[in-house]
Amino acid sequence: MKKTLLSAVALSAMVAFSGNAWADILVGVGGPLTGPNAAFGAQLQKGAEQAAADINAAGGINGEQIKIVLGDDVSDPKQGISVANKFVADGVKFVIGHFNSGVSIPASEVYAENGILEITPAATNPVFTERGMWNTFRTCGRDDQQGAVAGAYLAEKFKDAKIAVVHDKTPYGQGLADETKKAMNALGLTEVMYEGVTTGDKDFSALIAKMKEAGVTIIYWGGLHTEAGLIIRQAADQGLKATLVSGDGIVSNELASIAGDAVEGTLNTFGPDPTLNPANKELVEKFKAAGFNPEAYTLYSYAAMQTIAAAAKAADSIEPEAVATAMKEKGPFPTALGDMSFDAKGDPKIPGYIMYEWKKGADGKFTYVPQ
Repeated sequence: MKKTLLSAVALSAMVAFSGNAWADILVGVGGPLTGPNAAFGAQLQKGAEQAAADINAAGGINGEQIKIVLGDDVSDPKQGISVANKFVADGVKFVIGHFNSGVSIPASEVYAENGILEITPAATNPVFTERGMWNTFRTCGRDDQQGAVAGAYLAEKFKDAKIAVVHDKTPYGQGLADETKKAMNALGLTEVMYEGVTTGDKDFSALIAKMKEAGVTIIYWGGLHTEAGLIIRQAADQGLKATLVSGDGIVSNELASIAGDAVEGTLNTFGPDPTLNPANKELVEKFKAAGFNPEAYTLYSYAAMQTIAAAAKAADSIEPEAVATAMKEKGPFPTALGDMSFDAKGDPKIPGYIMYEWKKGADGKFTYVPQ
């Protein structure tokens, strides 16, 4: 009996060990899957899911399959911490996310303490990679890079304009607005207004009245498309003839749905659009065939998953710290954004920001196109 019992125990241990050895690699995708920024959450989710499917079909990561675990942070830092703790409990090794800088920064500390690598497709605040942490990476650029481009553009193209700098008081929105302000001020252009509004506000009539009184002709907006669309539409309704200029936080076609025809002429910075790269034609068509338009951060998320897989192969390991070292020391890695490599902070070496303008396409819909 004892011999039989020991054999059964040994067999169970072998099965358990085998199950762990060949378990799926859990990759968390954290972002606003619901709420006003759900369009961006969908981009992160769909990009990561498609990349996981393609990598799994090609044999997985070092022979093991990727399994996606979703976490809805609703763009809220407290909820982001809850998502991070859930990922830890689930056994997640890598996280693609979060979307908001204000969520990514605190969540990254939970991940660092628990051996999880985080790579964000969208969080642009410099602080995210400036803290000397081992586990923070991004596939997008930074606000200081984006602000420098926007500030130089404003100083060159609108040197005689009366500019209002408005932000949503978040780490992303205010950070981007301040970097743009700093850049244009250094080039001799000074704003006539600097204002902060609250995320979720719906009525901007008082702000617009103040801008009309100041003779504002350019509104630089640091924030997301939700408030931007309302500001554009309400400014037009109230007779304020001002062009809104912003950053990558408004690169969602939902902006046009909110702003209506008044969106025409709106300007924003963003990286070179990877969907226009001929090398991604088949991939873009794959997304569209599945009923999803891979705009904005979709391919940034896809590239994040590609980077994890390629770095794990280079490291010959799926341990996050080994993969992080490979991301900084090996590569470049082929991705949908082009060859991807990282500096010692975890920032990518990618092409810089360019300016886009919102125009009506042949299909009658407004979208952002490179200038």
